[in-house]
Amino acid sequence: MSIVIVGGNDRMIRFYKDTCEDFGCRAKVFTQMRDGLKNKIGSPDLIILFTGTVSHKMVQYTLEEARRSNAQVRRSHSSSLAALRNILSEHCGG
Repeated sequence: MSIVIVGGNDRMIRFYKDTCEDFGCRAKVFTQMRDGLKNKIGSPDLIILFTGTVSHKMVQYTLEEARRSNAQVRRSHSSSLAALRNILSEHCGG
């Protein structure tokens, strides 16, 4: 399963990716607005928005891409590993 995480903390990127790998998923993580974000999201199966640490503009771009690629979107105000694990356990099993 392919996952895109938008938001979160810069120092947690490696932990987010490792946690996704533990659930058998590949992950891309975008913690900050970068040029071409819209083109880098791709066509994931699941998009996770950490709403407490993401700008409104990033949310808009991400939701546009989710509609285009027909990806599921999950929002979490918390950007903790526990929140990520809960979302992954619902969508990826494990």
